[in-house]
Amino acid sequence: MNDPGARAPFAFRQAVTSLAAVRPRPEVRLSPLPAPRRLAPYAHAVGAAVQVDGEELADGRFVLLHAPDGDETWRGDFRVVTLVRADLEPELSTDPLLPEVAWTWLTEALEGRGLDVREPGGTVTRAESRYFGGLADRPAGAELEMRASWTPGDGADAAAHLLAWCALLAQCAGLPPETAGTTVTALPRRRGPRPA
Repeated sequence: MNDPGARAPFAFRQAVTSLAAVRPRPEVRLSPLPAPRRLAPYAHAVGAAVQVDGEELADGRFVLLHAPDGDETWRGDFRVVTLVRADLEPELSTDPLLPEVAWTWLTEALEGRGLDVREPGGTVTRAESRYFGGLADRPAGAELEMRASWTPGDGADAAAHLLAWCALLAQCAGLPPETAGTTVTALPRRRGPRPA
């Protein structure tokens, strides 16, 4: 909450309680983050990291905003704002369809849980890093970054939105889906330590 001394509306307290109860797949670790102070009257933030065999493959943050009187641009009184960052194999960063495919992962993660979403928006960025001089011994690296926000439909369960986002984070990290019977192409996992 932006002001810990203020009593938050019941709907927001209930949503935050549901977020605290979320248990994603074992590779995804959730942790509390300081909430942004200027985006909405009430906010709650959660950080996440995907770790496999001690290696961090992706990270991000999930922020739930609440404006009790509603917000015209949101078309509702809650808004989800997210960030995902994941390492990529360098050759994947040149795939011209990567941004569209990554955005589809988000929409499919939400639709797969039957979630009603309004006013979705966001960006998908890919970046390639090459090292020179004293850093020349580091291998080239590439990263995917997705920033997305959406308004949960009426009566939406905040926990379900967080679980859908965790599934997206795991997919961006290259992990196979948990759901049996789903055909998904996972990104190849990057080998070696993540560049600092």
